[in-house]
Amino acid sequence: MSAPVKPAARPGCPNFSSGPCAKRPGWSYAALAGAALGRSHRAKVGKDKLKQVIDETRALLELPEGYLVGIMAGSDTGAVEAALWSLLGPRPVDIFAWESFGKDWVTDCVKQLKLLETRSFVAAFGSLPDLASADWDHDVVFTWNGTTSGVIVPDGGWIDDRRRGLSICDGTLRPSRCPCRGRSWTW
Repeated sequence: MSAPVKPAARPGCPNFSSGPCAKRPGWSYAALAGAALGRSHRAKVGKDKLKQVIDETRALLELPEGYLVGIMAGSDTGAVEAALWSLLGPRPVDIFAWESFGKDWVTDCVKQLKLLETRSFVAAFGSLPDLASADWDHDVVFTWNGTTSGVIVPDGGWIDDRRRGLSICDGTLRPSRCPCRGRSWTW
């Protein structure tokens, strides 16, 4: 067995990690001014902060009247788990995976939930599966940004505007305007 070879090139931003770990460019402690650190979400200040985030999310996404925004404790992973376990079942499911989290969703749907009509589109780690294979009459599960592989869906053009099924997206995003391509944040 040969010794590992040190890469010749270094990433522009060496802070890439599994999940949204790196701080945004220009971050400072001043960003914590007004933060409700150490306060319960049940306290008035905590409730006010949650309401502010919900209202700003609704406005940013331009959600239609009657659509709800929810905040779930934990992580993006926990939110996707809850969605899979709460929403899937009535329709067939197409699952797209190319990194560790996507493969977790395949395991959930096939081996744990044991959904009867499941199609899995699994690509090699670091490569995208054929997204055009999605049947939008089915529920479709996918990861937007593979934080463990660094592979990101290039755009949402493959998502059918007339879809009948649910679209469940593990939505950890890496903003295109970020000068450090290796960073990611959950928004």
